[in-house]
Amino acid sequence: MTSELKEKQRYRDRLKKLNPAKAIKRSRKHFSEKEYGEKIRTNSSRIGSKIVYYSLLLYYAFKSEDTPKKAKLTIAGALGYLILPVDLIPDFIPVVGFTDDSAVIVYAVYQVISHIDENVKEQARNRVSSLFGESVLGDLEDPAKDSAENPQA
Repeated sequence: MTSELKEKQRYRDRLKKLNPAKAIKRSRKHFSEKEYGEKIRTNSSRIGSKIVYYSLLLYYAFKSEDTPKKAKLTIAGALGYLILPVDLIPDFIPVVGFTDDSAVIVYAVYQVISHIDENVKEQARNRVSSLFGESVLGDLEDPAKDSAENPQA
């Protein structure tokens, strides 16, 4: 097995051990709106439109006065994990660098999905459109619909 394959396997093994709930709890203190905005601006193409959209759903739910404190703590932890420079799989690693971040973001979306209303979705879609162009909007999945179709998610 080549060293590159060994490295990929090592990251896959690390990802299997990721506990999103624990990662969120540990990462709350690292959340900063300014750093989150910078991370999205500078890495959106590497993160991908779906995870950027999901992270924006979290961000705008966090900003909403209607979102309860417990949900905001979950959101702060997930977005804090995203902006951490050092996490389970370093972000600078091509292809797999944001895999762990993606798992944490998706987990958090499904934890706070009841606080993601149409206003939050619209704000997130508008921001994704400004980052990636309107052509990606048709590819974005509504996590609430996905959750209703697949209650195991």
